[in-house]
Amino acid sequence: MKILVSWLREYVEVPVGTDQLASDLMMRGFEVASIEPVPGRPDDAVIDFEITANRPDCLSVFGMAREVSVAYGTPLRMPDSAAPQDVAVGRVRPSPAPVLRVTVERADLCPVYCAAVMDVSIGPSPAWLAERLVLSGVRPINLIVDVTNYVLLELNQPLHAFDHATVGGAHLMVRTARDGEPLTTLDGQERTLSDDMLVIADQHRAQAVAGVMGGAETGITPTTSTIVIESACFEPAQVRRTRRRLGLSTEASYRFERGTDPSMPAVALRRAVALIADLGAGTARPGVIVVGDAARSARRVSLRWARIGRVLGMQVPADEVERILTALGFVLDGAESRHATSPVWEVTVPGWRGDVTREEDLIEEVARCAGYDRLPVTYPSMLAPPARVAPRLVRDARIRDLLVGAGFAECVTFTFIEQRAAAPFDPAPIAIANPLSELFAVLRPSVLPGLIDALSHNRRREQRDLRLFELGTRFTSAEGETRSLAVGWTGAAAAEHWSGSGRAVDVYDVIGLVQRVAAALHVRLDVEPTEHPALVSGRAGRVVRVDADGRRVPVGLVGDLAPTVAEARGLPTSDPIIVAEVDLDLAAPDYDPDRTVISQPLPRHPSVIRDLSIVVPADLPAARVRGTIHAAAPPTLVGVREFDRYQGTALPAGSVSLSLRLTFRATERTLTDGEVHAATDAIVAALVAEHGAALR
Repeated sequence: MKILVSWLREYVEVPVGTDQLASDLMMRGFEVASIEPVPGRPDDAVIDFEITANRPDCLSVFGMAREVSVAYGTPLRMPDSAAPQDVAVGRVRPSPAPVLRVTVERADLCPVYCAAVMDVSIGPSPAWLAERLVLSGVRPINLIVDVTNYVLLELNQPLHAFDHATVGGAHLMVRTARDGEPLTTLDGQERTLSDDMLVIADQHRAQAVAGVMGGAETGITPTTSTIVIESACFEPAQVRRTRRRLGLSTEASYRFERGTDPSMPAVALRRAVALIADLGAGTARPGVIVVGDAARSARRVSLRWARIGRVLGMQVPADEVERILTALGFVLDGAESRHATSPVWEVTVPGWRGDVTREEDLIEEVARCAGYDRLPVTYPSMLAPPARVAPRLVRDARIRDLLVGAGFAECVTFTFIEQRAAAPFDPAPIAIANPLSELFAVLRPSVLPGLIDALSHNRRREQRDLRLFELGTRFTSAEGETRSLAVGWTGAAAAEHWSGSGRAVDVYDVIGLVQRVAAALHVRLDVEPTEHPALVSGRAGRVVRVDADGRRVPVGLVGDLAPTVAEARGLPTSDPIIVAEVDLDLAAPDYDPDRTVISQPLPRHPSVIRDLSIVVPADLPAARVRGTIHAAAPPTLVGVREFDRYQGTALPAGSVSLSLRLTFRATERTLTDGEVHAATDAIVAALVAEHGAALR
């Protein structure tokens, strides 16, 4: 929200300079995006405030003036022409010659609707008004439209002007649209409305989308001579829903969907009529139409002085509490009890503060305006031992530390992704009922799509060697919500070194990383061949958890990312892209963060190494060979490692030669050759029996 300081000074005295003003308001919870000096006026500037969604009352010059008034204890001045006392709220003021009728069919969606008729002449705005609009980021159009925008910025109340001559039957109706009803809006686009959208219509057709944008047919033109100025309050959820479905965002919808003050339409209407008349651009017809009642049951909240001290950790004097809340527009009953030991107030919340619903909200206002810097630094009393940290959080933290230590950087991506990104991992992902856009149309069935986009984003910025991971939630119809670890690695397998150029990462590097994760989870994970739409055929593996009873449970995948998937996400395929994903809930369902880790002393006795070269079927996974070896070997076998693989004309077709290094060692003595030979023979016999292996 851009605020012109000289405009602000019309409503409140500002005893400090612009920079100090911005700093003081930041101390009261307002973020300043920028400060732009006004050329030719050294004492003036435009301050751009970032207003949070819960404070729509500050989306106006007068709303910020109220905050300045509280900050410096200076009186707040309201424009004389905006004084509300002459507007009869809740009834229609009699008119000698009625020229307009208003009917509100949906009072639940439009609690207050005000209208006035004026005879006008269309022309440009005076320079001072046009300049204020431009400095506030609004393009001047003509005096009538500019006045409605001026009052919007001044009082946070959207207004709309109709050309009276184009209003069919001189009758405005606030109703829901007919399903499929067309309307061409002021931006020239024809839109099809649905029966749950609120519109402003005449006797023939819809003429405006309530709270969003007016229609082109009743817009102000240079030939307009009589106008109807509308000022209303619309139900926020209704405006928000309509704006999303139409894909149409305006300054009016931005305010209405956050909530406006129901007492402001009549005030803003009077202000707009007076401005047009004062600028010599029009004369008001007798009678102001006000339908509805702004004086709805006001919200009342009890505030205990003792509670303020307990929540803030310091006592704010009762008279200061009253000063702050009264200056903010709250009405306090029970002020006579301020000198009591523990005063209690019944506070009436003004209509523009829809965010204040409970006692803690009032205490926050007191703390904000009294000064957060006054709050003492204290530590809460520990009345009970802290709750035990969830095992899942400990598990994720340990995996995160492991991967960061391995040189990986963590990513955090959206759980909503587009349909095309999800398709390789799940052809029927869970759809979002009301997506913000096609980019967020479905729940991610895998964490990998977001990680792939992160790889693409960094590669486009000349980053070639990338190691990324993400711990996140994924969603599938079959498994529901599960926690997953995704890894992406492209570029070099190790940092460059003067002794050699290094090699590119391959799938075995990532498999090794998966094995390190398995060790951290105290589980056994193996990889076996598979096919997957997102991975290169023949270079794709399925990660399986191997239980103590030999049961193998699929928990993830690993392999080279398919070029079609990479190119679809804008990721160059000049270097290998290795990805992996592990379902942590399946991989370690019984993870115990308090499991005792037993360290092993360095071996005191020598190891004995035996090498085997065996011929086995080429499609036999090495993991199954290792499993057979471990099952047949005695406890003295402490290591199995493949160190060579050969496939050529010297071997039968469909066969491969694997060379394995077996390491034997006993903890209490030195092994004899006979013990090692017996163990090796048992292993060979098992390989022959299980896989038809032959020694070379």
